[in-house]
Amino acid sequence: MTDRIYSKKMTEIMAQFIKHTAIHLPDDVMSKLGELYEAEDNPRALQIYDVMLENLRLAEEMERPICQDTGFMQFLIKCGSEFPLLGDLEEVLKEALAEATEETPLRLNVVETFSEENTGTNMGPGAPTVWWEIMPGRDNCEIYVYPAGGGSSMPGASAVLTPSQGYEGAEAFVLERVLEKGPNACPPLLVGVGLGNSSETAALNAKRALLMSVDSVNEDEGAALMEKRLEKALNESGIGPQGLGGKNTVYGVNVVDTARHPACMGVAVATGCWVHRRGHICFDRDLNWKSDTHKDFNY
Repeated sequence: MTDRIYSKKMTEIMAQFIKHTAIHLPDDVMSKLGELYEAEDNPRALQIYDVMLENLRLAEEMERPICQDTGFMQFLIKCGSEFPLLGDLEEVLKEALAEATEETPLRLNVVETFSEENTGTNMGPGAPTVWWEIMPGRDNCEIYVYPAGGGSSMPGASAVLTPSQGYEGAEAFVLERVLEKGPNACPPLLVGVGLGNSSETAALNAKRALLMSVDSVNEDEGAALMEKRLEKALNESGIGPQGLGGKNTVYGVNVVDTARHPACMGVAVATGCWVHRRGHICFDRDLNWKSDTHKDFNY
């Protein structure tokens, strides 16, 4: 198979996958939404969940995006150094986004920062956002698709704490931010918490946390305890679905941490709204693919 044919095939698959993630929630999010619905006894919250579920049903039936805000596209790529399309991958993703934008359709959400002019293509300087991880000696490729909605991005923040503030300070930072901004971000939310050496490292870790399953648990005992404590505190806040009261405010809390300098600790929070659209698709060198987030995806 020539490089051009390879490129065309991967573009077509990714265009359809982007479209699918705009219309269908990931399997784990659908399951968790059902759990929250079953656990709820607040009449108003139950009405909100009913509307959410009807929204999902109509999106699937009509083949239209779940939410009118189809997001600002972000990709996290974990690609082997021997993957055949390594050098062409960013261009493939841009072409796939262009196809998906027209076919789905996706709302045009990319504007120039200072002129505020819409590019009209869902692309522009730094758009879509692409984060790379190169895996030496491997020939496969994993792509995380995340259309970041405007409202769900609003609570995002990062800071650098002193060691004396400790992990209690990191928890307090996350709680303050989510309790202040979370009600406007369309709960229930998935909360991603990043810890690292600096504010920018922590922010990227928080984004990685949003790409994990809503039921994931950090392997580190301390990080897992932080996840559990934050989830409990946020659910006990009573914010509830759409910020109008209820038993549960979050799908879950995921913590991703990396090593840091002993004199400082970066902490960041990122949130995904109830329409937590994310996709994960894996390719081998022959472009055979599978998705663990959308087992109903077919191409």
